[in-house]
Formats: sequence, C-alpha cells, structure tokens
Amino acid sequence: MSAGGEGLVLVVDDDPGTRKVARANLTLEGFEVLVASSGAEALARLAESDPLAMVSDLKMPDLDGIALMERVHALRPSLPVVLVTAHATVETAVEAMRKGALHYLTKPLRFDELALVLRHAVAHERARRDVLRLRGELERAAGFEEIVGTAPAMREVFGMVEQVAPADATVLLRGETGTGKELVARAIHRRSPRRDRPFVAVNCTAIPKDLMESEFFGHEKGAFTGAVARRVGRFEQADGSTLFLDEVGDLDLAIQAKLLRVLQEQEITRVGARDPLKVDVRIVAATNRDLEALVHEGRFRDDLFYRLNVIPLRLPPLRERPQDLPALLEHFLRSFAQRYGRTSPVPPPDLLAAARAYPWPGNVRELRNLCERAVLMGWAAVAPIFGAGAGVTPRPDAGAGVPVDTSLPLLEARQRLVERFEREYLTRLLKERRGRIGEVARAAGIAERNLYEKMKAYGLSRDDYR
Repeated sequence: MSAGGEGLVLVVDDDPGTRKVARANLTLEGFEVLVASSGAEALARLAESDPLAMVSDLKMPDLDGIALMERVHALRPSLPVVLVTAHATVETAVEAMRKGALHYLTKPLRFDELALVLRHAVAHERARRDVLRLRGELERAAGFEEIVGTAPAMREVFGMVEQVAPADATVLLRGETGTGKELVARAIHRRSPRRDRPFVAVNCTAIPKDLMESEFFGHEKGAFTGAVARRVGRFEQADGSTLFLDEVGDLDLAIQAKLLRVLQEQEITRVGARDPLKVDVRIVAATNRDLEALVHEGRFRDDLFYRLNVIPLRLPPLRERPQDLPALLEHFLRSFAQRYGRTSPVPPPDLLAAARAYPWPGNVRELRNLCERAVLMGWAAVAPIFGAGAGVTPRPDAGAGVPVDTSLPLLEARQRLVERFEREYLTRLLKERRGRIGEVARAAGIAERNLYEKMKAYGLSRDDYR
C-alpha cells in the first residue's frame, strides 16, 4: 500500500513516545497520520483536516478519551473512534462502547491489530461518505428528470424551483392541465430540507365533498356513520413534509375556511375530536383556474388566496415552448421503449413540423400519451392527430378541409380519417362538458365504458378539460 493510501487518521495521546511509535507503525501500514497531544489539540486538528478515523488515549489530563469522543461526535457524528488505555476494565470498555466508540484496545498496542481495526473503520466511513455524495448528486438532479426543457420559460421555472425549495414558504403553481404541476411540486420537495419525509399529494377534485374534511384532517372512531376506526388525514401524513394540493381552486367554500385556519394556526382537528393537533406542513398548491376571477365571483376566499399565493409560479403551456418538442419526444419515446421492451421508434421527418403546428390542448401529458401510443402501435396511429399521415407533410391548410393521405389504401385512409374525427369530436364534447364523463357519454350516445376506451386510445384525459 502506498504511503497514506489507507487514508488519513488522527492519533491523540499525551505521551510523546506513544505518538511517535504510533505514527511510525501506522505509516508503515499505509496510513497518513496526524497526531495531537491533547483533546484541545485534537479538536483543532479536526477543524483544519478531515480524517477518516480517530484513535485516542482514554486517560489524558485536559479531556479524557470519552469526553473528547463526545465532543468530536457533536461535530462529526459518524466519525469512527477507537479508544486505547493501559488501565482496562470491563466497566470502562462497556461505557466506551455504549457512548459511541467503535473499538476498545489495551496498551501496549499491537499495531497490526490496530491497523486491522482502522482499515475496517476507514472502509466503512469511506462507504458512508460515498453514499452521501451519491445521494447528494441524485438529490441535486431529483425532480427535474421528468421536467424536460431548455426554453427560456422552463429555465425560469427551474431557477424559481432552486430559489424557493430551501424555504418553507407556500408555493402556488399555476398553469393549464398537463403542464407538469405535480412534477414541479415534487421537485420543490426533493430539493427542500423536508426531502427525507414522504411527499403527500391530494387531488382536490377527486374527493367527494362530504368526505373532504375527513380526507384532509382525519377522523376519530365513531365520528360518523361508517367511521369504524380512527383515520389519519393527509395533513398528519404530511407532518414534517410537503403536502401538494392539486386543483385547489375546486375546493368547497366550507373546506376553504378550515384550510385557511390550518395555514394560520398550523394545527388540525380530526373529525369527532376535541383537541387540536399541531402539524408542521409545507403547502404547495396548484390550479388551472383563474383564482382572481373566482375570488371576484365569491367562489374562492380572498384571504385563502393571499395565504396560498405567497410565491406564485406559472408553468408555460407546451405551445409556448415548441423548441422543447424534440427533447420531450426523445425522452418519452426512450422511456416507454424501455418500459415495454421495444425499440424506440424514430419520428418521421415531417412529423416534428406537424407537432409544432399542433396546439397541444393537453400539453405535456398529451404528448406523453401519444409517445406511449407510438411505441406500442407505431407512428401511423399517432400522425393523423397532427393532421398528417406517417411521413406525410401536413398541407398548409391542414385542418381547413378533409386531410387526405393518398399514399394509403382507401380503407386505411378512411379509418384514419374516422379516428381523427372521433378524437376531435370527443375533445370538443369534453371541453363543452368540462370533463364530466356521464354528460359526454350521454351526448355522444355511447356507454361510459366505451367512452373511456376511446379516450384511452386517443390519449385523452378528463382532467385536461375540468
């Protein structure tokens, strides 16, 4: 082993002879050795260097080995410490190990034994630091892996996330459905001091009005009919973490008042309980609604709006960042190809131009769905959505008349035309009925089950039209 190759260790002993012999022997064993004659000097050495382990005499005049170890662990909790003494007893050995010593050796030292102990200690400490380093690298990248984009508007989003994540301020994410609001919320959480606690997400539109209070705040056993056991609500689940309230603009006024109180007091009361519970929760809310208009109409509390709108962050729709389409296509195609064990399909040369001209009402979510469909069914199943055949340049008046792809047999061309019509028809119905499936199915004259199947085939989501 080259000199110092085993790593840097700190040896603390008030006896000059012991320090000299320890340095010589451990250097021969491949360690780089720092020495200190007292606890105070050891602490000074630690302030200016970064040893991977420490060896300390137990009996020293100014600060004994156990007291020094406790001081060291207050600064570096994981640093391995080996204690050495000429006056070994079972009691002192037990106390040393109980207070955090890695090992306990007696004098006269056998340096081959000490070297073996230190090699294990150094290897463990290096592994621990490697894990922390890798975790830090992952956390620095965390949350952005699914948020692809280099457009100026997206760079602004990334910068805002970096800026606001370390604080505990409430963030209000605003943007159309499908722009990636939950991904941004997760990115904020993963880059915050709360990242070690689970991220908790609630879709406010998915919870029935009469269950909202129980869902948010929990309930006690017997609080209402059907409450057969105590339930922990989402705020308690998110204690010490981040709670993401998606589509907060759809909350009922009654629950808005209760949410406001939680934000003000940082405490909740379970349904059926008397005593409040303190909670430490960071709120990231999201909406695709015009909250100012809802406030003006009396459908959203102005005081709650101001509480939520501490840090507003707008997410741009996909049509405002067409330069990101190539990277997004590559990302989603590669991801789905890996998931399904397929080869990533190469987009036809003219499809990108058609995609840039397409308005993307469902934003990135719609693009993601289309890429999944392309991986499973090929580009021929996707291109008609853009007003183009697979590999066929869209006409300048695409959409103004009937798009005809004469490179296909009649039956296949007609089928694609039907698919495009069905998708446009269902898209308009979903917009008109604001995503209410029952109403859309009745208007279309088909069963809800068939409607869901068609929506899945065309990459449509009810959430895009609420």
